[in-house]
Amino acid sequence: MFIHSVYFWLARPESDEDRAALKAGLESLRGVEAIQAAQIGTAAATRRPVIDHSYDFALLLTFADEATHDIYQEHPIHLAFVDSCKHLWNRVQIYDVEVK
Repeated sequence: MFIHSVYFWLARPESDEDRAALKAGLESLRGVEAIQAAQIGTAAATRRPVIDHSYDFALLLTFADEATHDIYQEHPIHLAFVDSCKHLWNRVQIYDVEVK
């Protein structure tokens, strides 16, 4: 199993329009057949020193393996998402996890 965790910081976090546009863009990624499971969310209300809750959206994607993840990276839906939404964020942080 391969988990692709992506965290987004909006360039204009006060903009409801930008927030809705990014959420819609993230939802569009569900159309990529290589994805086994897709979760989209925001920071939980938990507050402890070790928790980073500064991001605006989190995208958690599960793939069968790294090869399937690599297919997703080049998929037209993913490329269109990046092209149409990249102006909405000023930071993206990615953590990839291989579960064995």
